[in-house]
Amino acid sequence: MYYIKQLIAGAQILFVAFGAMVLVPLLTGLNPAMALLGAGVGTLLFQLITKGQVPIFLGSSFAFIAPISYTMSTWGQGATQFGLFAAGFTYFIFALIIKWRGISLIDKLLPPVVIGPIIMVIGLSVAVTASNMAMGQVEGSTIGYYQAITLAAISLLTTIIVSIFGRGMFRLIPILSGVIVGYVTAIIMGLIDFQPIVDAKWFAVPEFHSIEVNWYAALFMLPVAIAPIIEHIGNVMATGNVTGENYTKKPGLHRTLTGDGIGVCFAGLIGGPPITTYSEVTGALMITRNFKVIIMTYAAVLAIGLAFFGKFNAILQSIPKPVMGGIMVLLFGTIASIGLKTIIDGKVDLSIPKNLVIVSVVLTCGIGGLTLKIGAFSLVGVGLVSILAIILNLVLKHSITNVD
Repeated sequence: MYYIKQLIAGAQILFVAFGAMVLVPLLTGLNPAMALLGAGVGTLLFQLITKGQVPIFLGSSFAFIAPISYTMSTWGQGATQFGLFAAGFTYFIFALIIKWRGISLIDKLLPPVVIGPIIMVIGLSVAVTASNMAMGQVEGSTIGYYQAITLAAISLLTTIIVSIFGRGMFRLIPILSGVIVGYVTAIIMGLIDFQPIVDAKWFAVPEFHSIEVNWYAALFMLPVAIAPIIEHIGNVMATGNVTGENYTKKPGLHRTLTGDGIGVCFAGLIGGPPITTYSEVTGALMITRNFKVIIMTYAAVLAIGLAFFGKFNAILQSIPKPVMGGIMVLLFGTIASIGLKTIIDGKVDLSIPKNLVIVSVVLTCGIGGLTLKIGAFSLVGVGLVSILAIILNLVLKHSITNVD
């Protein structure tokens, strides 16, 4: 009976993380089955590295949505996978820094004035994509404007209502709720083609895409990992506050970062999106008060099982783009708001020229799509502004002179 209860608890964790986990591959053109497989195996690898001491489930990272879309269109999927694999090594670098000097050096390199605008760029840089999907203005779409905007509005409204008025565990699944209601609406409107679902096998091994070594894609992706690394550190601390344990000391942030990085490398190799810690899971722990690591193990195993469920993955592929677009409108805005909150909580004084310069340059270059080209290599988006923000923070001198 004990194990059955823990299995149910694990299924609940997967249910909470599911909507966000499959959203990333559906938006970027990656295989949702690989997202499930990457999250499941990645979580198990994380547990192995951290010696089964931290109750964390790893799922698809939103920080990589825009970078993945860019590399997919620029270099193709094989190169994108290599870039995502390489992104995992950023975690190892940070783990070594923390092991060597502690988190103080990270705080010096990445203060709120650096991290805040970077996170804002992650959300705002794909705002146009969200709006276009909500209006059905995407390649291959056969859904008219009025149908698309109706689907998007219903999905968005459902997500908002659940996130604000939901109670208990229900409040933790606003994205999943929006997808389900939007999908049912699409069925009623006759917009779902069920034939691919009927033709799909019950058991299907996910299609693996061969990796292609591309150092341009790797260099592009490496700095993108900075934002989810900071998110990882925050979520590990938050989880510790919930469980009453100090995971920054035991097993240590260097171990949790290494475990997450190995998961990112694995996900990249198989063609899934990079994985990261989920605040939704931390919220589920707060509500259930079940802190057993075994429930994360069960959640991981169930995710792996779903990756081989052919008909289920065919259903995921059949979700209309406007449904996703409606949810993205809120989701990407929320990410940008978190960046703004980081600046506010860090009490960043924008009357100080140094701070104003960093935030201004990062937002303009990131949202405007400024590209740095050196020969065949190009750096754009989150990767470019992450490097810019760090350099500006280190080079510019602090001044208390107000900007008139």
